[in-house]
Amino acid sequence: MNAPSRRPDHAALWNALPAPALALDAQDRVLEVNGAAEAFLGLSARSLRGRALADLFGPASRVLDLLAQLRRGAATVAEYDMELLMPERPPCRADIHAAPVAEGAGDALLLIQPQSLARKMDRSMSHRSAARTISGMAAMLAHEIKNPLAGISGAAQLLEMNLGEEERELTRLIRDEAERIVKLIGRVDRFGDSRPVERRPVNIHDVLDRARLSAQAGFASHLRLSAEYDPSLPPAAADPDQLMQVFLNLLKNAAEAAPRVGGAVAVRTSYRPGLRLSLPSGRRESLPLEIAVIDNGPGVPESIRADIFEPFVTTKSAGAGLGLALVAKIVADLGGAVECESEPGRTVFRVLLPIWRDSGRDEAPQEDDA
Repeated sequence: MNAPSRRPDHAALWNALPAPALALDAQDRVLEVNGAAEAFLGLSARSLRGRALADLFGPASRVLDLLAQLRRGAATVAEYDMELLMPERPPCRADIHAAPVAEGAGDALLLIQPQSLARKMDRSMSHRSAARTISGMAAMLAHEIKNPLAGISGAAQLLEMNLGEEERELTRLIRDEAERIVKLIGRVDRFGDSRPVERRPVNIHDVLDRARLSAQAGFASHLRLSAEYDPSLPPAAADPDQLMQVFLNLLKNAAEAAPRVGGAVAVRTSYRPGLRLSLPSGRRESLPLEIAVIDNGPGVPESIRADIFEPFVTTKSAGAGLGLALVAKIVADLGGAVECESEPGRTVFRVLLPIWRDSGRDEAPQEDDA
C-alpha cells in the first residue's frame, strides 16, 4: 500500500531555507522574513515587518534597481557579487536573486546568498603563494645587490677625500642613494626568512596595547586611537614579536590613511567561530580570533583593492608596497589569514588567527567548516 501523501509545512520549509529570504509587497516593504534573514540583518521578524527595503540597504542600493526591473515585467532577475551596505553593520558582498510572487500583485521574493567566509578568504589565502614567490627573489636580491652597493658607497667615500665641496655633494648623493637602496633591500630581505615560526600562547590584547602605545607616541599622535576588546578571548597561537610587527604595520597604514583633521582609528577584537581553513599540510585550522583595524580615511581604490596584499602594490607616492605584503606573509606563516574591506570613510583590515592548542586539541568548541 502506498504511503499517504502529506502536504509540506510551508512555514517549516520557509524557515529551513539556508539563505536569507524576504517577501516584499509592491512598495518594497517587508511582508515576511525567514530565520536566516533575521540572522543576516541582525533584526527580528517582528521589527522587520513593514519596513521599507530602502531603510535596510539604503535608497541608492542596487537591490532596489533589481526589484524595479522585476516590476517592469522581468520573470526573474539576479546580480552576482553585489556589495550590500547596511546601517550599523559591516558591508558585505552577496549574490542577489529576485522573483515575482504569483499570489500577490507586485509582491516579490528576494533571496540573498552572502559570500561564504571561505570564498571571501580565497584572495587572502592566495597571498601565501605570492609571499613564497617573493621569498626566493628576496634572497637573491640581498646577496646580489648588497655587496656591489657596499663597494659603490666605499668608493664614493674615498673620492670625497680628494674633491672640492661642490663635487662632494655628488659623492654624498651617491652614498645616500646607495644607503636608501640597502634599506629597501633590507625590507625585502625579510621575505626570505623561510624558517618555521615557533608559535606559543599569546595574549592578543597585550600585543595590541604595546602596538597602540608605540603608535600613539609616534606616527598616530595626531589622531584618535580607540580600542574595543573582547575580554574573554583565549590565547592565540602565534609569535608575539611577529604579531607586533603585523599590528604596527596595520596601525601605521591606518594612521597614514586617516585624515589629518578628525582622523580616527579603532582596534577591535572578537571571537567569531565558523571559519576553518585547509593548510598545505592537510590539517584544518580553525581561525576564530578576529582583530580588526578600522580607519575613517578615503578608502582603498577599487582598482587595487583585490591586490592590496601583493608585493609592490601601493597608493603612496613614496611607498615601496611591501608593508601589507609583509603582513600577509607573517599572518600566513602563523597559520592565519588577513582580508580588507574598504569604502570611502571606512576601511577595515581583519586578521584571523588560530587559538592556542593544548596537547593537540582546541581549547575552544568545535566550529562548523566555512
